[in-house]
Amino acid sequence: MTGITKEITISNSNSSSNIDTGSITFIGNATVIIRYAGFTILTDPTFIHMHEKVHIGYGLYATRLTNPSIDIKDLPPIDFVILSHFHGDHFDQVAIRELDKALPIITTPHAAEELKARGFHRLDKLETWESISYIKDDIKLVITATPARHGPLPVSIFLPQVMGSILNFQTKNNQPLFRIYITGDTLVFEDIKDIPKRYPDIDLALLHLGGTRIMGIMVTMDSREGLKMFKIINPKKAIPIHYNDYDVFESPLENFQREVTEAKLEDRIRYLNHGESYTFEMNKNKK
Repeated sequence: MTGITKEITISNSNSSSNIDTGSITFIGNATVIIRYAGFTILTDPTFIHMHEKVHIGYGLYATRLTNPSIDIKDLPPIDFVILSHFHGDHFDQVAIRELDKALPIITTPHAAEELKARGFHRLDKLETWESISYIKDDIKLVITATPARHGPLPVSIFLPQVMGSILNFQTKNNQPLFRIYITGDTLVFEDIKDIPKRYPDIDLALLHLGGTRIMGIMVTMDSREGLKMFKIINPKKAIPIHYNDYDVFESPLENFQREVTEAKLEDRIRYLNHGESYTFEMNKNKK
C-alpha cells in the first residue's frame, strides 16, 4: 500500500518557520537533530556513553567507542522522532528510559510494536512508500518510508525491519522547499533505484555508513557502498553518519573520505564532528 496514512496539524508552534535556512546537528552515530521550517526532528536516538553496551539481538552486544555530543536531558523541544529500525544502537536503553513516552515516533511496524511494549503510545508505523503528513503554520512536511534492507538476503530476514525516509518540506499549497533523504541502515539493492525515480532533486542525503559486520557479514554500507548510494540518489549534498561510534563498525570514515576524493566529489560531501552543525539554504530556484 502507498499514499498518505495520516495528516497531523501541530499547533502553538514555539519555533520560527524560517524557510530560508535550516540545520543538521550531529549528536553521534545515527542521531541527528534536524531543524527547518519550524520543525525540530530527532532521528534514531542513542545516548549511552563510551564503553557502555547495547543489545543488537541474538545475545549479541555492541560497545560504544564515543560519547554523544549532548545528553538526552539537554535535547531541545522535539516535534517527533524518526526511527529507522529497532536496534540498540538506534534506540538505546537511555532513550527507552528517558524519552517522553508521549513523544510522537514515526517508524516501521516492527519497531512500533517493540516501542509499544516499552510504554510509548504515539506511534505511527509506515510500510515502504507509505507517508505521513505534518502541518505546522504554513508548512507541510510529508515523511515517506523508502526501501531499505539491513543486510544481504537471506540474512536480512533475521534482522529488524528497517526503513529509509524522505522528508519533503513544502508549503501547504505543495510548493517544494527542501528535500532530505535518510538512508537508514541498509545496503544498496535493486529497490534503492526507485527512490530517485519517485523523488528526484534531493537536496541533502544522510548516509548511514560504518560497514557494520555481525558474525562477519556486512549489514550496513561500507565506504564503497556509500559512494554507490550517493551516485544512485545523486543529492546536491550528503553528510555521512553512523560510523566509528560502535565496535561493530569495520569501515572507518577515512575509507569513505578516500573514495570521495578519488571520485572528485569533495565539494558535495560535508563531514561533521560530534556536536557540529551544518547550515543549509533553501534552493532559491524553488521560491
